[in-house]
Amino acid sequence: MSTEPTQAPGTSEGPLAGYLVVDLSRALAGPHASMMLADLGARVIKVENPESGDDTRGWGPPFVGPADDPQSTYFLSCNRNKESIALDLKSDDGREVLRDLIERADIVVENFRPGVLDRLGFSPAAMHELNPALVILSITGFGHDGPESSRSGYDQILQGEAGLMSLTGSGPDDPQRVGVPIADLLSGMYGAFGLLAALLQRERTGQGQVVRTSLLAALVGVHAFQGTRATVAGEVPEAQGNHHPSIAPYGLFTCRDGSVQISIGSEKLWATFAGAFGLDASRPEFASNADRVRNRDMLKGEIQDAFGRFDAAPLLEKLGAAGIPAGKVRTLEEVYEWDQVLSQGLLIDVDHSVLGQISLPGPPLRFFGPADSRELTNTTHAAPPVLNQHGDQIRSWLSRSLERS
Repeated sequence: MSTEPTQAPGTSEGPLAGYLVVDLSRALAGPHASMMLADLGARVIKVENPESGDDTRGWGPPFVGPADDPQSTYFLSCNRNKESIALDLKSDDGREVLRDLIERADIVVENFRPGVLDRLGFSPAAMHELNPALVILSITGFGHDGPESSRSGYDQILQGEAGLMSLTGSGPDDPQRVGVPIADLLSGMYGAFGLLAALLQRERTGQGQVVRTSLLAALVGVHAFQGTRATVAGEVPEAQGNHHPSIAPYGLFTCRDGSVQISIGSEKLWATFAGAFGLDASRPEFASNADRVRNRDMLKGEIQDAFGRFDAAPLLEKLGAAGIPAGKVRTLEEVYEWDQVLSQGLLIDVDHSVLGQISLPGPPLRFFGPADSRELTNTTHAAPPVLNQHGDQIRSWLSRSLERS
């Protein structure tokens, strides 16, 4: 673990308090991984290009704040609880400061194309020579080796290449991307998971290592039952809209003033649901889940006829009273006003140096004591930094620690 860290602008508590992360990544996959570590209490120092910073600082609209200093909401989404220092890694000064940081770090996160860091003098071997206990997370688009490793990896391209778009949309001729950059987000999550495993191994061995993942690997890794349909059953899964390919009824139905979703995952639930809405549960076409899947269109029509007599609110009330898993389709505005979301700490307020107080989507993990169930979750968070906001502070800390060494 890093020695004598300064007070981080984000959380100074949590499972990773005392660990130092040097974040060389940009855009989304790497920054999402390092933000997860920052949420857990690690001190994350984000190294940025002095001219424009992280690419996402320019991704918009929307931009918010003063006209002469606009802030990208995209950048705000993946950089909370971090410090920022601007370094030109092609300059002697920039490389020297980065070497000093690497010597003190527990973790380095990077998502450059293969070979870029090597050319700058910071290959994994060079970083481990500076710090043998260092754990490095490296994220690429298509993988670090193999015949297409040199390709640039962007989320939507990988959603297509990894098959996800073929499963998403109203039908086989309507491939659609997921509404968030899911390849970036999942590769960041897998990367953070791998880092924690490598840290645990370091506790036993004292040695660091390199953790590699990619946008391609992350999406193939979540093919789940669709993957085994292809590899074991020999089927080619296709998009089929808002209904589950292997469970029925499970999906979205319209009512008089909106839409609702239901999930009938057992025969007991099916019998209850059918009884509540006047359907014949034992009818041969619907007698088992396999029968209902085979006769999905007929089943959907009958459910649609039944739901068409209701407004959404009383329909959801009737489904709830019967114990049927159901829900509405919310806008994000509705999500962030929802009492259940607020009760889980999923909206946080932070003070931004340019924007003042702003609200951000919050961390998804909570922690509790083993005996009394007292919540230990840190609730103090720092806003995403402006470019080089902590540069002088970090340089001063490095100078002081060098004087003491």
